[in-house]
Amino acid sequence: MNRLKTAGMIALKIARGAGAVVGYGGLAAFLYLLSLQLYRWFREGEWTPIGVSDGMHVLLARCCVKDADTGRLASLAHWLDAPVDWLGLHKVLEVVPASLALFAASIIGNGVFIYCRDRIEAYSLGPRSPAGARPAAGEVDAERDE
Repeated sequence: MNRLKTAGMIALKIARGAGAVVGYGGLAAFLYLLSLQLYRWFREGEWTPIGVSDGMHVLLARCCVKDADTGRLASLAHWLDAPVDWLGLHKVLEVVPASLALFAASIIGNGVFIYCRDRIEAYSLGPRSPAGARPAAGEVDAERDE
């Protein structure tokens, strides 16, 4: 049982770290993207919409895919340019703002972080009775007996 508890704690700590990275990284990316759009709006007087598909295309082009590449990521990049199937999904990815998707990812990541933190705290403290709970019939209240 102790090994299982230790493995669970390790998994919770890894999930807590991943949640923090996604949560706070997503928030930073959201703020950066919104600042970039505001800067362009103030400078040019016209709002520049950036969809999820635009963000995915830029990310794939800078990170992982070159023009002559083949493979799953390259086919995803080609699909983002000129889709032949899943046209509805492509339209959704074009319409949904990237800032909204980043903010949603930030909220989900922060939720995972907080949940794992609370579970780790609960494991560390062990089982406890609710505050103000009275002992059940037959149990001895240690504070009252002293």
